[in-house]
Amino acid sequence: MLEKLIAIEEKYNALEQRMQEPEVYSDPALYAKLAREQKEIQPVVETYRRYEKAQRDMEGARELISDPDFREIAQEEYETAQTEMEQINEELKFLLLPRDPNDDKNVIIEIRGGAGGEEAALFAHNLYRMYTMYAETKRWKAEIANLNETELGGIKEVSFIIEGDGAYSRFKFESGVHRVQRVPETEASGRIHTSTVTVAVLPEMEEVDFEINPADLKVDTFRSSGAGGQHVNKTDSAIRITHLPTGTTVECQDERSQHKNRDRAMKILVSRLYEEECRKQAAELASERKSQVGTGDRSERIRTYNYPQGRVTDHRIGLTLYKLEQILNGALDEVVDALIMADRAEKLKATEM
Repeated sequence: MLEKLIAIEEKYNALEQRMQEPEVYSDPALYAKLAREQKEIQPVVETYRRYEKAQRDMEGARELISDPDFREIAQEEYETAQTEMEQINEELKFLLLPRDPNDDKNVIIEIRGGAGGEEAALFAHNLYRMYTMYAETKRWKAEIANLNETELGGIKEVSFIIEGDGAYSRFKFESGVHRVQRVPETEASGRIHTSTVTVAVLPEMEEVDFEINPADLKVDTFRSSGAGGQHVNKTDSAIRITHLPTGTTVECQDERSQHKNRDRAMKILVSRLYEEECRKQAAELASERKSQVGTGDRSERIRTYNYPQGRVTDHRIGLTLYKLEQILNGALDEVVDALIMADRAEKLKATEM
């Protein structure tokens, strides 16, 4: 591990020197590329430097322990530095775990009402609102690609893109079935109903990331429509793209420009096909240990939102928080951080086996 850390620090220093060269500084694209590379390894370098400082402190204290005048204070400093080194060592193990190459990408989120009819559609709207409010706290931009609403303000299905540095890393554990337990407004007897909503989370991929044969695509244009068949606009700007070999279909009708809708639909299509290919590869590696935070499969129940108790439970890691209102208002960090830590711990355990 030490050799790896030294190599990473050397790379960090070399990048710093290159970024100060006039020809690099005057090339914005190259400078930005090198800055991204440096930013990726910066947490490792900073933590390693803290480790080295604690090691120097420990060695300095060890030398003073033999001196009777400084023995007591030196012993205390030695033990403090030793404890700090052990803690930093664990941090470094986490930081050196292989990084998900998609973590920095934008994210495509697809929400669909499941069991529960209108109540499920209303909760799908709650989840859409929760995710977009969370994006706002990160100063990320959310844009709808396709929206199919119900007459009562629910959502049958919605696809939207969240653009922001590291968006996928914060949303990727949301894939799966979200269950809600609450009394519907239309329920006169006060009986609690259970409904489900399915969420799919995809890293936004470009066409260069996953090659598609244009001959495999069927592209249709149609007129955008809102709830109850009300026309959003009077032109055939909405796009439906079908990938013929897999039958995968994507619709995009939020933009008034046919070109923009086509571009966005292609990004979603490429991302879906990429996800399916990753799923197949993961299935082939059947011997690989299953992650504690789940497979990301859309049929896997991951979380329950219990309104009467004000409770949110993530079943994958056994996390229960009595903060339903805050979480539905976009305060997702506590849940996301716990899922990330559980995922890292599981990966660390797998490397030690």
